[in-house]
Amino acid sequence: MVLFLYSYLCPGDCLKPYVFHTLKKSLVPLALGGLGIGTTEFVMMGLLPDIARNFHISIPAAGHLISAYAAGVVIGAPLLVAFSGSFAPKKILLALMGLFTLFNGLSAIAPGNTTLLVMRLLAGLPHGAFFGVGSVVASRLAEKGKEARAISMMFAGLTLANLLVVPLGTYVGHHYSWRYTFGIVTLIGLITIIFLQLWMPAIPVSRSGNFKSELRVFQRWEPWLILLTTAIGTGGLFAWISYIAPLMTSVSHFSPNSVSYIMILAGLGMVVGNMVGGKLADKMEPVKACMILLTCMTIVLVLIFFFSEIQILSLCFTFMAAALSIALATPIQLLMIRTATGGELIGAAATQAAFNVGNALGAFFGGLPILAGFGYNSPSLVGAAMALGGIFFATRLARRNRAMPSHRLNDLLSPTQ
Repeated sequence: MVLFLYSYLCPGDCLKPYVFHTLKKSLVPLALGGLGIGTTEFVMMGLLPDIARNFHISIPAAGHLISAYAAGVVIGAPLLVAFSGSFAPKKILLALMGLFTLFNGLSAIAPGNTTLLVMRLLAGLPHGAFFGVGSVVASRLAEKGKEARAISMMFAGLTLANLLVVPLGTYVGHHYSWRYTFGIVTLIGLITIIFLQLWMPAIPVSRSGNFKSELRVFQRWEPWLILLTTAIGTGGLFAWISYIAPLMTSVSHFSPNSVSYIMILAGLGMVVGNMVGGKLADKMEPVKACMILLTCMTIVLVLIFFFSEIQILSLCFTFMAAALSIALATPIQLLMIRTATGGELIGAAATQAAFNVGNALGAFFGGLPILAGFGYNSPSLVGAAMALGGIFFATRLARRNRAMPSHRLNDLLSPTQ
């Protein structure tokens, strides 16, 4: 399914021109920031046993470190955008990456679980704001009609983190120390700061009002429908991926040692899916792209429920589900930027917060059937139901857009330059 979408969007050998045409020097710092953020967010899942053993706590207690980071993202996304005031985007990005680097560096030397918990919360604060401001910056740096592909280059860092750096960080944590892994994240943060200073142009301030006036964009239903599409729809991914290890070992009957390689396969799917999402959102209205991707995700999650016992199919569906999930990131972000006219920064940051709400909701609801005694393939059915919920809200948004006066719709959907 993903490869079909890719062949439709990229007939022939179009990968090379896609990468080289999109990869402007000014977008490299955003991709590096995504690399660091993606690493610190996802590597924790693999480090929990090592941290629990080091601090003499249970793995469920160590799992609170994941929740703390997600809470930091939700809190920090609107809060840091509010405090950024009328600063230029380059200064905002430098400040956010400075905070990210500082708190990840302090995580590496945390003396105990409580200190690390606080550092994880603080390290999560810049996450949503960086992606929110970065996506607006990327859309302004892009050529007309290629805004989505520019945004996807920022998310490419996150996908490469899952493919390369997260497995590396997990290996380092297992065989040496989890503290070295946070040292790697800190180093990526420092490199990002250097490249932001050298290669990010001084983009003029585009905020036309203060934070209070920007919040007025949420007086309309459209931004809320985008947030609901994000939180509920992408929650379907997290309902599945939160329990992928027991699914693969208990249902698909892979050995526990194979799980790390399966996660690399999922990371490869995210890399491909990110390119698909960027191309798709540039070829059609972002809301339509979201509906197509959520429909495909629903189908794949249902197939996982029924056919995960067949190993080869389980691997294929893992690749496809991971690809479809990350493919949603760019069209949803672009949709919010074009919808939240006058409040693009707060809108884009709120979308990142909604992704992490989806993370929490998916993991929670996906765990309920397991607690009720159903198999480890049951969370994928919960995920399919959540993806259907995302389709519902996206459909409502599309209907409101069609009912909107043409001049107002053009104002919302025209690319932001």
